[in-house]
Parts: sequence; structure tokens; C-alpha cells
Amino acid sequence: MKYVVTGGCGFIGSNYVRGLLSDHWGSNVEQVTVIDSLTYAGNLANLDPVKSDSRLTFVREDIVNQNEITQILQGHDIVVHFAAESHVDRSISGSAEFIRTNVLGTHSMLQASLNANIKQFLHVSTDEVYGSISEGSWDEQEPLLPNSPYAASKASSDLIARSFFVTHGLDVRITRCSNNFGIYQYPEKVIPLFITNLMEGKKVPLYGDGLNVRDWLHVDDHCRGIQLVIDNGRAGQIYNIGGGTELSNIDLTMMIINAMGATEASIEPVEDRKAHDRRYSVDIAKIHYELGYAPQCTLHDTLADIVNWYENNEQWWKPLKSQ
Repeated sequence: MKYVVTGGCGFIGSNYVRGLLSDHWGSNVEQVTVIDSLTYAGNLANLDPVKSDSRLTFVREDIVNQNEITQILQGHDIVVHFAAESHVDRSISGSAEFIRTNVLGTHSMLQASLNANIKQFLHVSTDEVYGSISEGSWDEQEPLLPNSPYAASKASSDLIARSFFVTHGLDVRITRCSNNFGIYQYPEKVIPLFITNLMEGKKVPLYGDGLNVRDWLHVDDHCRGIQLVIDNGRAGQIYNIGGGTELSNIDLTMMIINAMGATEASIEPVEDRKAHDRRYSVDIAKIHYELGYAPQCTLHDTLADIVNWYENNEQWWKPLKSQ
């Protein structure tokens, strides 16, 4: 099979590409073409472990450029669409780029896929499209009630993707994941931000009362779930992918502080984010019973290894924090 991976130089996309070329998530991989415009969060160094693989091709292109994208997609079988602006804080301070990339870019990718006779389009989305839930968990039938510009742009892209399945018969499958963690994660995100701040002797900023709750999903489990949907999922369907580890932000902060031998004095309370969703929680029964998915990597079991990776890869993250 010949894959196109958009955003393949970002955190999750590059993890998927590395695994794909190492036969972790898929088999019979003939070619992997990575499309990435290399914005601030795209880093070619994320593909260093597989850059010598003859099956890998990198193309620097903006996904909004539909004509160019159509040409790139010719002869491929599957599009795995990771490319997105994803940082909520940035969407609050300026949402235009999120609409451009996440909405217009996704539409461009879908139309180009239709034009190029792509066999399957896997659209990677987020649990944030559901909004906030005080108790229980969302299944895939829940209405979309996004609260941030980022989440709204992803909800919009989900609906456009679904429309190409209904209207044009394009085999579109949508996954919605919880908060990811792992190595190679851009240091604006909370876990690598806190780890690297502590390494630099800085404090860690904790929003509000610290009681907002997130479900934490290891990037390997996320990519494994994506491949299950590609291989065995159903066209037109949505699949939640969760990690099964719900933590409040203060509990997460204390985990990181303890793992690094720091103290509570390292915490700096900051003003809460606007419209900060209180809790996310996805029901993964559908992907579990249909496809056999179950998370294998917990934050508790892998945090020490992640801390160790950042401690041993300052040359990777230090330039990113100075941008």
C-alpha cells in the first residue's frame, strides 16, 4: 500500500510514520509520502530515525494548495490526515490560521483525494470537538459542542470529511483522540513544557485551580488505534481513541514534579485559560469491541522514559523553545 501522511513532521504524524516504516502499525508498506509545510511545529528531525528508508519521500507543501496536492496524491492508496494547527492557546490569541489550515486545508485534502481516486481517507480529529463533560464519557453519537476556536475548527473539518463520504462516496474514516503524550512532542504542550522548564530551573505554569481533567493517551496507542481503523474499520464511521488515564492538571503536575525530583515550590499558578473545558472523557467501547483496541502504555509506566528522553535530547528541544 502507498500512504500519504499529512503533517508527518509533527509530533503524532512523525510517530505514525516512524512506526509505519518499522512495521509497527502496518504491513505491506510500499511507499510513505509525507506532506508537511514545516510550520513552527513541523520538524524534519522528527523523521531522522527513518530518513534513510528508500520508501520515504518528503514533500514540503501547504495542504491548502489543492492543485499541487492532487498531483502529489496520484498513484497513492491511503491518506492519513494529521496536519492541523492544534494549540488551544494559540487559537484563542489568533484563530485565522486554525480556520485556514484545519477547515480549508482539510477540504483541500478531501477534494484532492477525490480527484486522485484515493481509496481511503483517515481523518485524525480530537475529543475537544465534544466540548466539556462533567461526568460519564462521550460516545461517537454525542453532538459536537466545541468551545475553543481550535476545537470549532476541528469539528468543522469532521463535518466536511463526513460530507465527502455521504455526498461523494469517498471512504472517509474519522478518529477522535484524547490528549496525547510521548517523545518528540513540541515543548509548548503541557508535559514537555513542564519537563523542560524544570530542566531549565524554571517554574511550571498551572492554569486556574488545576482541577481540569484530561484523559491521557500515549502516542503509540493512538497510532496503533489509527492503524486498526485503517485496516479493519468501516467507511463513514467515527472511532474514539482514548488512553484510559484520567488526571486533573494538578495531579499531572505533581507526577511530573515528583518524577524530576522537584517540589511544589516549582508550581506557578496562572490565570485560567478562556473557556477552559473542565473535563474530557471518551468512551472507547466501539473501537474496543469492533477492532480489538485497548491502550497498552500508561502515563504512570512511561513518564520516567519520557523524562529521560528529554533530558538526553536537549539539542532537539532547546532550539524550539527559543523560537
